[in-house]
Amino acid sequence: MKEILDAILSADSTSADFAALKLPESYRAVTLHKDEEQMFAGLESRDKDPRKSLHLDDVPLPELGPGEALVAVMASAVNYNTVWSSIFEPVSTFGFLERYGRLSPLTKRHDLPYHVVGSDLAGVVLRTGAGVNAWKPGDEVVAHCLSVELESPDGHNDTMMDPEQRIWGFETNFGGLAQLALVKTNQLLPKPKHLTWEEAASPGLVNSTAYRQLVSRNGAGMKQGDNVLIWGASGGLGSYATQYALAGGATPICVVSNDQKAEICRAMGAEAIIDRSAEGYKFWKDEHTQDPREWKRLGARIREFTGGEDVDIVFEHPGRETFGASVYVTRKGGTIVTCASTSGYMHQYDNRYLWMSLKRIVGSHFANYREAFEANRLIAKGKIHPTVSKVYSLEQTGQAALDVHHNKHQGKVGVLCLAPQEGLGVRDHELREKHLPAINLFRELDERTIKPSRDI
Repeated sequence: MKEILDAILSADSTSADFAALKLPESYRAVTLHKDEEQMFAGLESRDKDPRKSLHLDDVPLPELGPGEALVAVMASAVNYNTVWSSIFEPVSTFGFLERYGRLSPLTKRHDLPYHVVGSDLAGVVLRTGAGVNAWKPGDEVVAHCLSVELESPDGHNDTMMDPEQRIWGFETNFGGLAQLALVKTNQLLPKPKHLTWEEAASPGLVNSTAYRQLVSRNGAGMKQGDNVLIWGASGGLGSYATQYALAGGATPICVVSNDQKAEICRAMGAEAIIDRSAEGYKFWKDEHTQDPREWKRLGARIREFTGGEDVDIVFEHPGRETFGASVYVTRKGGTIVTCASTSGYMHQYDNRYLWMSLKRIVGSHFANYREAFEANRLIAKGKIHPTVSKVYSLEQTGQAALDVHHNKHQGKVGVLCLAPQEGLGVRDHELREKHLPAINLFRELDERTIKPSRDI
């Protein structure tokens, strides 16, 4: 690995130099073990500890197939799907790997007794497989996490519709929380030149997801003047949704859970902020019964910010806890667009407020290649900014996942893989200097307001 890292850190390395590097037989990776699938049986979700299930192992280098790339990973990030993987909820990801392994002899590589997790990376291409022309060794890249086969016509209008669509590092193996990663080359995008490795690695999954969910015609199709209710507006997804609303001429109504997170939204430029903890919103009377009076109270609070208007779009991802309120507060003809269910998958809402007011519920899942490209392009142009608040080492990935699991983080948390320290990888210093306050926003606020978490 030292030769690979030296080549990346050298300003003189050429594509031929990278192509000539000897590849290692194994590499370090954050893994789950199949024989530990039941280790948390009987525990509540919150009591399941990713530090116990995530391991740092040496694993064999996988075979490189046609249309694939082997990437040296300088940095990665933790997403909520890594949390789901680590606590084996809602199902063990080894079931995904088994099903993928049955598809072809080549995909059989993924069905292993260990799972290398992680759905983000920034790094350097080391090798490409047969049939690859767009990328070469030495290219500095980020990866989006959509893995598709595209052997069915269904995926050729929108690749998210491919029957064999999967999320890399979650439903496939050889993910980004490792020194090396295996990706399809149609996952690769140019690394934004003004960002460090850890900053460039962090937007991928959440930025592309927020773009499709809020901006794309496949999602809510947000337009200028829209009022957008954003749950968890300072978190990994919500922080990008807030930026897109502000950049697109909409008005974000940011829902957060404490003063520190409200401060982050204000720093991004949002003015309409609801601290649901301080204002005491409780949308459920008990485990089985929602409280419509709380929906109405939320709707009235929103109209205080909007001059009496209801929201055009609700950016939904908490799921069960908030979904009834989301359907209620949306204006007639408005859209509730949902991409996750972090508080529970079994949603309940009063359908009268949906059908009689002609509202729409739209499901949104990650993004197709074009959407991921557009989202990354906005990052590269400095129109949308990374939201890294803290960076962990590869050895600390379990703690990073625990912090995300318990919502102790702001924005995104990065993970250094091969990068020996933070701050490396910047190529365009002029553009960086222009946007430095926005790039550092989450990190500076985190240092002021959040106590550091203990390491593993």
